[in-house]
Amino acid sequence: MIVEIIHIKEFFSANIKLHFNKVLDQQDLKLSKELIFSYKKRLEKEILDRSIKLRMPQNKFEEIIHNNNELINLKKALKQLEMESEPHIKV
Repeated sequence: MIVEIIHIKEFFSANIKLHFNKVLDQQDLKLSKELIFSYKKRLEKEILDRSIKLRMPQNKFEEIIHNNNELINLKKALKQLEMESEPHIKV
C-alpha cells in the first residue's frame, strides 16, 4: 500500500514537472518570437528611415530590405520558431 502511494505520488509529480516544462517552453518560444519580430521591425524601420533621409528611390530600399542578410536570418529564425511551436499547440 505504501509503495503504491509512493508510485502514484512520483507519477503525479513527474506529470506536473512535465506540464510545467511545456508551459515554460511555450512561454520561451512566444517571448523569443516576439523579441525577434520586434527587432526585425525596428531594423526594417531603420533601413527605411535612412533610405528616406538619403532620398533613395522606394524600389531601392525595398531591395535593400529584401536582400539584407540580417533580416533574412531573422525571417528564418521566426519561421523555425513557428515550426517548433506548432507541434506543442497540437498536443
